[in-house]
Amino acid sequence: MFCKNCGKEVKDDSKFCQNCGVLCNDTLDTGNNGYMCLGCCVPIAGIVLYLVWKDQKPLTAKKCIQGFLLYLLFLVLYIITVFILSMFEVM
Repeated sequence: MFCKNCGKEVKDDSKFCQNCGVLCNDTLDTGNNGYMCLGCCVPIAGIVLYLVWKDQKPLTAKKCIQGFLLYLLFLVLYIITVFILSMFEVM
């Protein structure tokens, strides 16, 4: 990672540049559960946000992909339920 102010190389875990003292790592990564809901309700958004944030905001990216996986779980359960119910109606 490089400093936005002076361009010198900064360690990835540093919050401040060792050369000029400017705040470098100002991305807030809280892993908000709202992103899980977004990934579940709008699955394509969950995938896209995961791919965009997997390096910069790993906790938030994880919530996005968890929401997508939750969507897949609901989808599979729905398909199984419809399949079982349709078998009983045929008989």
